[in-house]
Amino acid sequence: MFSGRQFAPARPKAHTISIRFFVALLAATFVAAQSRAQTGGWLTHSHDAQHTGVSAIGSQPLTKIHWHTPVDLALPQGEILIHYGSPLVTPANTVIIPIKTGADTFKIGARSGATGAHLWSLATSYTAPSSASFLPGIGPTMGGGQLYVPDSAGRVLVRATPDLPTGKTSHLIFYGQKNYASNPTVYQQNVQINTPLTTDAAGNLYFGFLINLVSGLARIAPDGTGAWVAASTISGDSAVNSVAMSCAPAVSKDGTMVYVATVNESNESGYLVAVNSATLAPIKAVKLLDPSSGMNAQINDSSSAAPTVGPDGDVYYGVLENPFPAHNDRGWLLHYNSTLTKTKVPGSFGWDDTVSIVTASLVASYTGTSKYLVMTKYNNYASIGTGDGHNRIAILDPNATENDPVISKVKVMKEVITQLGVTPDPDFPSFPGAVREWCINAAAVDPITKSIIANSEDGKLYRWDLTSNTLLQTITLSSGIGEAYTPTVIGPDGTVYAINFAVLNAVGK
Repeated sequence: MFSGRQFAPARPKAHTISIRFFVALLAATFVAAQSRAQTGGWLTHSHDAQHTGVSAIGSQPLTKIHWHTPVDLALPQGEILIHYGSPLVTPANTVIIPIKTGADTFKIGARSGATGAHLWSLATSYTAPSSASFLPGIGPTMGGGQLYVPDSAGRVLVRATPDLPTGKTSHLIFYGQKNYASNPTVYQQNVQINTPLTTDAAGNLYFGFLINLVSGLARIAPDGTGAWVAASTISGDSAVNSVAMSCAPAVSKDGTMVYVATVNESNESGYLVAVNSATLAPIKAVKLLDPSSGMNAQINDSSSAAPTVGPDGDVYYGVLENPFPAHNDRGWLLHYNSTLTKTKVPGSFGWDDTVSIVTASLVASYTGTSKYLVMTKYNNYASIGTGDGHNRIAILDPNATENDPVISKVKVMKEVITQLGVTPDPDFPSFPGAVREWCINAAAVDPITKSIIANSEDGKLYRWDLTSNTLLQTITLSSGIGEAYTPTVIGPDGTVYAINFAVLNAVGK
């Protein structure tokens, strides 16, 4: 993927009353605008700590690229197998941009959402963890008016006042400043953050980290107090040695639990785990299983999937199938209740996607009983297994079932509506109807216009209208190129942000 009103004169007293009313009206309007702005930021991966992907602001029409800027200053040749970090947008409309500067090095840039003007940049010493094929990105987050960025040695770089050209910077260290100061070189060489950061409503930070011998999940409280727990401990399995690569932790809506995937890297099997958000004490670990074969599902470090928490507390997480590619490289969307004590109906696609939440009333044709639906990438890759190249995006009912379209014996979430890609795929001339794949790992949901904003590998950005089930708007961002999956984001003024061909595009009216 590449790509006024006039007033008649009045008596002094009446004029005074009118002025007071006018001032009060202006104040009320300002407060209302500020309130809308405070809810309009896109502060973390897939919008919020539950990873719903749901915007509080209606998106602008996709008619013009306002501005654009590269997110990779060392673009590799050929296919771009890089998971670029999600851009973030402050409530005051400052766009925070993760930028790859070298083979595996990064900085953060900030631009005005309205004009694209450069505001500031922040150097980091963060390097991406090694991965089999897809290079992980850098995943910042925001909370309490501050920006948090992964840095070297497992540290978190804090940048105050992200909306201003200058801001104080500092570090948070989950294992303690004294420990780091005792031997910085050892920590620099051995500790790496390996997931995007997540902030909860109280300002706590959560992320996965890697160390040579012990890896796990870290928490940093708003006062800077750090804690961590080994991946093996929260999994209840001594063979587990890592939090899943690029798996941003998710937080329950009530803030009491944190969800993340863990992995035994020797065989790529693992667990979805729930821990106490305050203490990191294990609550439950559930083995991630292929719903068709019953074998261990694959948790591949090429994936950037993260858990999503639904409005009812249910948890969704995407995995690869086992054996591979029995499901055409589609993987599965595994589905559990909030305590991970009950396995529910899976979805028929899970590979490298963080699903988004769609209120059921947004889909005009829906007649079922679920209060919300899930939106997912729904590709069916040509030449892999029995894949035919009919790549789609889909809205699924998490509580209704149908036979899986690939392995009919498996019951999966019922398709509510789907949308086939537009552009024929010339790479597969022997597959009739094959189209370029949808190239997203987290899509933006716009409840105001009842639509989904999603990228395609054809280099175009689309608005999928849920009322008419049509691709209502399209804008070309590039000529199209193979690229690792990328997110879409909506800013507080309705500008849409999408990455194509390693370039961030600000799109609107």
